[in-house]
Amino acid sequence: MSYLIKQAKTFATSAHQRIDHRRKYTKQPYEVHLKSVASLVKEVGGSEEMLAAAWLHDTVEDTPATHQDIEEAFGSRVARLVYELTDISKPSDGNRATRKALDRDHLSAASAAAQTIKLADLIDNARDICRHDENFARVYLGEMAALLEVLHKGDAELMRRARKTLRKCLDKLGISTLHPPPRLDRQGQSHSTLGFSRRRVQRLFSEAFTAKDIAEPLPSFDGDRPATGVRALMAEAGIQVAGVRDRGTVIGYMRREDLTGETCLDHSRGFSPDQQVYGDANLSEVILVLSRHDHCFVSLLNAVSGVITRTDMEKPIVRMWLFGIITMLEIRFTELIRKHWPDESWVDKCSPARLAKARALLEERQRRGAQHIELVDCLQLSDKSYLLAQDQRFLRDFGFKSKSQADQAIRAMESLRNNLAHGQSITVQDWPQIVRMSQRFFNS
Repeated sequence: MSYLIKQAKTFATSAHQRIDHRRKYTKQPYEVHLKSVASLVKEVGGSEEMLAAAWLHDTVEDTPATHQDIEEAFGSRVARLVYELTDISKPSDGNRATRKALDRDHLSAASAAAQTIKLADLIDNARDICRHDENFARVYLGEMAALLEVLHKGDAELMRRARKTLRKCLDKLGISTLHPPPRLDRQGQSHSTLGFSRRRVQRLFSEAFTAKDIAEPLPSFDGDRPATGVRALMAEAGIQVAGVRDRGTVIGYMRREDLTGETCLDHSRGFSPDQQVYGDANLSEVILVLSRHDHCFVSLLNAVSGVITRTDMEKPIVRMWLFGIITMLEIRFTELIRKHWPDESWVDKCSPARLAKARALLEERQRRGAQHIELVDCLQLSDKSYLLAQDQRFLRDFGFKSKSQADQAIRAMESLRNNLAHGQSITVQDWPQIVRMSQRFFNS
C-alpha cells in the first residue's frame, strides 16, 4: 500500500471515528464500507489516487472535513475526485427525487475514475440495504438504476457487477418493474411540530435568519494584478479569501496562501454550484455548504458579493437561531410525552431522583405564581429524551435506528445548548451536531 493510500485510509477512518459514524444497519465502524469500496476499485486496477479517493469518498459529505482539507492533505487530483463523488444538492432544491436528480447530473459529468468509484459504492451499499431494509431498498434500487444509466464512463467490469447486484437484489425482493422514487412532498407531511404547524415554524426560522445577515463583504481584485502584491495587501488586512474580477465582474475567488504566480487570474478558482447561496438563503443551507467547503459565497443581485466561514457561525444571530431550534425541539419532546403517556402515566418510567427534582421545581414555580404548568414541563431535556427513547414511535419519527443512537444525539444537543448558553465556542466540538440538527429540523 502506497503512502498516499495509507494516509487517505488514516485520514478517512479518523474523521468518521471522531463522530462515531457507523454503518446504518450493522452498527459496524464506517471504515468497513470504505474498505469494501476501495477493495472493489483495487480489483479493477484503480490508480493510487482512485484508491485514496475511494477511502475519502464520504468524508466531506459525512464528517466536518471540507474539500479544502482534502486538497491540502492529498493534492488537487484526489480532491477533484472527492468533489465529483460528493452530493451537491441542498434541502431547498426540493424533495428527495429532485435532489437525487441534481446529484445524478453532477455524477454524469464526473471523470471515468470518479464514476468507477461510484460504481463500487453502489455495489456495496445495495448489498447492505437489500439485506437489512426491504422498504428503503425499493427506493434505493430505483435510484441506483437511474445512476447506472449515467455512469457509462466507469469501469466496464464494475458496471457489469453493479448491474448483476441490482438484478440479484430485485429478484430477492420480488420486484419485476422499477418505479420512480416516490416524491416526498413536504406540504403533505402530517405530523406537527408544536401547537401550530411545523411549516409555520420552519418558515419563521427560514425567513427571519438568512445568509445576508451574517455574511462579510467579499473584497475583490482585478485578475491582471500581480499576485505577490495582492498577497501582501491581503496579509496586511487579514484577508484569507478574495474575489477575482474580470472586466469588473467577480468570476471566481482566490486564497491568500495560493498567491505565488504572476497574476491573480492564475490562481482564480471557480464558484462551484454547491458553494453558493442567495442572500435570502436560510442558515440551514449555509451550514450545509460549510460542511463541505471552507467558504460559502453569497450572491446578491446575481453577483457574488459576500462570504461566510465557520467562524461566522459564532455570531449572535446564529447562536440565537440555534438556541431557538433546540427550544422548539424540546417543546416537541414535551408534547410527545403528553401524547404518549397522558395523565402523567410516564412517572413510573422516570427515576425517583429525577422525578423528585422535577417536583421540587414544579413547587417552586407554583410558589412564584406560574400558571398552567405541569410536572412534565419541569423535566430536564435529558429526562424527556430518556423517556421518549424507550418508545419506538419516537425513534421512528425522528429517524433514530436505536435507543443508543437517540441518546448520543440528545447528549450532543445538550452539549451544544450548554455551550450556547455559556458563550463557549460551538464551531469545533459541536459542529457535527449543528449540521445534523439544522438539517433534521428543516427536513423532518
